[in-house]
Amino acid sequence: MAKNKRRGGRGGGRGGGRNQKNDDYRTDLLDKASMQNERFFLYYKTQEIVPADEWDLFVDSLRQHLPTTFRVAGSRRTALSLNGIIKDTHVPTLTNVTFEDQQIPPPVQIPWYPAGLAWQFNVPKKVLRKSPEFRSFHSFLVGETDVGNISRQEAVSMIPPLVLDVQPHHRVIDMCAAPGSKTAQLLEALHDADAEMPEGLLVANDSDYKRTHLLIHQSARLPSPALLVTNMDASNYPAIRLDGKKLLFDRVLCDVPCSGDGTIRKNLGIWKTWQPGDGNGLHALQLRILQRAMHLLAPGGRIVYSTCSLNPVENEAVVAAALNSNSDFHLVPTDDLLPGLMRKPGMTRWKPTNSLPFPFTFYDTYQDFITAESSTTSKLTRGHWPPDNVDELNLPRCMRIYPHLQDTGGFFVAVLERNPDAVVNKKKRVASPSAELEAKKPRLDESLSTDPTKMEEDTAPLLESTTTMSEPSGDVTDAQPEKELKPDISFKENPYTFLKPDDPTSLPVPKFPLDSILVRNPDGSAVRSMYITTPLVRQLITSNDYTRIRLASAGTKVFAKQEGAASKGEAAQFRVLAEGLPALMPFIPPKNVISADLTVLRTLVTSYYPLCITFEEPFRSDIGDKGPGSHIVKFSLTNDTLHLPIWKSNVSVSLMIDKKAKSALSLRIFGEDITTAGREKSAAAAVKQESKDKDGQATAGDEALNPDESAIVKEEAVDDSVEVKVDGLVKAEVDDGIRVEVDGTVKAEADL
Repeated sequence: MAKNKRRGGRGGGRGGGRNQKNDDYRTDLLDKASMQNERFFLYYKTQEIVPADEWDLFVDSLRQHLPTTFRVAGSRRTALSLNGIIKDTHVPTLTNVTFEDQQIPPPVQIPWYPAGLAWQFNVPKKVLRKSPEFRSFHSFLVGETDVGNISRQEAVSMIPPLVLDVQPHHRVIDMCAAPGSKTAQLLEALHDADAEMPEGLLVANDSDYKRTHLLIHQSARLPSPALLVTNMDASNYPAIRLDGKKLLFDRVLCDVPCSGDGTIRKNLGIWKTWQPGDGNGLHALQLRILQRAMHLLAPGGRIVYSTCSLNPVENEAVVAAALNSNSDFHLVPTDDLLPGLMRKPGMTRWKPTNSLPFPFTFYDTYQDFITAESSTTSKLTRGHWPPDNVDELNLPRCMRIYPHLQDTGGFFVAVLERNPDAVVNKKKRVASPSAELEAKKPRLDESLSTDPTKMEEDTAPLLESTTTMSEPSGDVTDAQPEKELKPDISFKENPYTFLKPDDPTSLPVPKFPLDSILVRNPDGSAVRSMYITTPLVRQLITSNDYTRIRLASAGTKVFAKQEGAASKGEAAQFRVLAEGLPALMPFIPPKNVISADLTVLRTLVTSYYPLCITFEEPFRSDIGDKGPGSHIVKFSLTNDTLHLPIWKSNVSVSLMIDKKAKSALSLRIFGEDITTAGREKSAAAAVKQESKDKDGQATAGDEALNPDESAIVKEEAVDDSVEVKVDGLVKAEVDDGIRVEVDGTVKAEADL
């Protein structure tokens, strides 16, 4: 996870390897001659991050355009079905496409991603706009992305959730989760085997309040009753209670804030701004987050620590210091993980330096540094250097991914596990003399030896138990009675109230367990929306003050009040939401589900409110026998079964999914957008094209906006960045902010 303006995606996927690519036909690349930074080159040459005979290839790869990568998301059954459509329908039409006398390669599957569910293609944006074949494919991708079935994500960014090895029964926390691409992968693993109500849970956390809500928006594309979103400082994350005990997690993902120089192929500004101080200043924060993760992990559990940085100060140095602070942990071998992924081993030797003066002076040891440098303002500490026992820590078990290996971004991943027989909350820890907990940055004139136990206790969150008694290992640990803590009045979110079993609210699903339903309003009444959670999530919410853990979201929305139903005298006033339907299906009796064919689906897609009498039998009789309200219809497809919610009034029905989802569904099932909005859009485009032809204007595509037209702006989260589109075309891609360009002129710019 990159920091500030360097936050971004992590890589790109499969492809060129050692073969040089011909970019002569591209128009979206900067001048490669300007991609220079002598500080960057000197620093990494000195670190010897790649062999000398690979250096030129490594640098050349940094100057290449990063391919587009995406993965097919959602439930396993839906993902495999959609992946088949891409492979059997779209890829054949994209083979042998020629644009401006250049052969355009079709999308290819990333070989190391399980089940072939990740793809890469390297196509200029103007090809997506002007080539009919790629334009159709691009529309398909955009539609499926809008409904959450496809995730635009850089290839190396997909690695940490995969090697975390999440199972449906695991209790998982993503400590630095926004904007949510990795969180979505974790949710998919939690729901593997199409478990709609998994036994485990996922806590997705981010310290930035605005990015937390971006995370909530992103996670809504893959709704889960097992998800909670919190807004806490990951380096000081509080203990969560579960029936009076401290919850320990089975899996922890630490994709920490970093300098992000591994994203230099995408974030070209790094070429001008990079300096060693970027990584030096983040080392302490990264270490605190990893150590906090170790404290929250159950015995036998697993942590994945990752960055999109190439810098050993942010990678191996952090892992080494963390291992030396807690002897219960060890690195897991990763050579056999993700076959087909080319990687380099972790480093055991590196030489930190200050940002000034340049050329840099590198020091082999910390003692050499403090002997030569008298300044007390340096960010360098003993933990920036390799520890004395570096050869005992198995750092080569970490994996380093470089751009020239398989045409991706740069990335670092370490997999740590806690010994199964570890005793949590030990009174004292045994650490090597080089152990260093950098809870606070020490001054150079302070003692070099620190007491890891004391520093960890000093920085423990207020909700953490202060007991020092040895306790048995397990999923949770006993805790001493705690002092009553006041609510956090600075946290401005509505409370979480679960309905009582005898609540009189009438729901469209008979005999539904009301105690799994929560509402979000001060008086706890079912006013507009209702959410469903798993029993474990319910238990967690009722065991904690939601303001103390800054709980921003929980569960998934399943019911919403149907506006106007009461005024029409209809008894049923709540309807089933499409995003919550998978969680509801286990509670819906089969006899209450209406079966229909694709003819019915076509009618529902093409018309907003088709009359019941316009349908053919047997659906006409089936829907006619139902009373007004919310109903579920099952459509049997070739390789899948589709359940969709409808609302029936007295004489008509309506498909209750939004316009984007309806268009994506139409493209997937019928191969074209036959919705009302889609037909209107096509007609408008045809009129516009005809007008251009008459006026003698270019007909190749919408490369510029008509000054008389209103710009249609769309923000789309892409891994750790935001794309801004105007009339469906990507006009800017920036990090931690939004920038709108029209004809190359910046019209608006704002931070997220």
